Amino acid sequence: MTALPTTADVVVIGSGVVGAACAYELSLALQRVVVVDRGHLTAGTTASGEGNILVSDKPPGPELDLARASVARWRDYAGELARGFEYEPKGGVVVAPDEAQRAGLLDLVVRHREVDLSVDLVEGTELRLLEPHLARDLDLAAHYPDDAQVQPVLASSALLAEARDLGAAVVGGCEVIGFDHDADGRIAAVRTTLGVVACGAVVNAAGPWSPAVARLAGSDLPVRPRKGTLLVTEPLPPLVRHKVYEAGYVGTLTADTETAQVSAVVESTPSGTILLGSSRELAGFDASVDLAVVRRIAARAVRLFPALADAALLRTYVGFRPWVPDHLPIVGEDPAVRGLWHATGHEGAGIGLAPATAQLVRAGITATPPPCDPLPFRASRPSLTAAVRA
Repeated sequence: MTALPTTADVVVIGSGVVGAACAYELSLALQRVVVVDRGHLTAGTTASGEGNILVSDKPPGPELDLARASVARWRDYAGELARGFEYEPKGGVVVAPDEAQRAGLLDLVVRHREVDLSVDLVEGTELRLLEPHLARDLDLAAHYPDDAQVQPVLASSALLAEARDLGAAVVGGCEVIGFDHDADGRIAAVRTTLGVVACGAVVNAAGPWSPAVARLAGSDLPVRPRKGTLLVTEPLPPLVRHKVYEAGYVGTLTADTETAQVSAVVESTPSGTILLGSSRELAGFDASVDLAVVRRIAARAVRLFPALADAALLRTYVGFRPWVPDHLPIVGEDPAVRGLWHATGHEGAGIGLAPATAQLVRAGITATPPPCDPLPFRASRPSLTAAVRA
């Protein structure tokens, strides 16, 4: 077990992919980093993710800018990290099973082309070449070559290992229980169940649990857990070549309802299993598996790939994503507590957005150029402060 250091430049709270990327990027910037996690390393939201690295599901705007910067950095990671993490630049295929989704897809493609995002409309024979096992009546799709996939736990573990190699300390089973502040109100130390770490900055990368961290420091965040259910099939012969999902998935990202929103997301893994999603539901930290939701996910997946009807499920599981009312990540220094930096609120896109998020944090703490405009993600933005007051 790694001993908890007593001093650091930066303490990162949370060992999921966002915290791991922050630790790595800050270590590259020669910061003395300590990562703490109250549980097992990478065992929270990251462990229940699909590993998506997507540009295709984001309309033009700040989040797409963050995604494009992250896609580029994930490519760098694939070359510079010594440990492998199943990086697959497989591309994405977005299909439209009905007329409403077809219209939405065509509109999104036009908007993406206006900002020079790489996308091709494919149909007929061309679509069959991309995905031979797709349902025969699906005749139009958009192909996004920049979409990719990683194995989430391997990716987080690789980033943490690289940070360790650069001098970071990574300590699991270490819960944050409070903070010390200096005379000016700035965070001066983190108090944990294993001891106190004096530091100059703290990064709150605790995902759906980040509001609890913020409250300990004297602030607040409008972040709620958004429940998602995933299915895993038995290993199968090659069936799905890309990340494939229906165009309606984009609409579920901003459907803020208490009932589960379901759309088909289908992707293979190097082991031969196929991941089926997805659902989104504001249901608190309810970890129970709803069989009705499982059936809806399975039915929509079979609609895209009929051969899945005969596949056995190995397991289903639930994860919690950090939901924010305005659907943008919260990245930046807390307006009420100096020295407290947030890297949270990514909902289901945290794995894809982790590298550029970490670069934004690194840029803010070290006063260096950011990978994209940080202002839309700042913790002091009006839409967030209004939500906190509400």
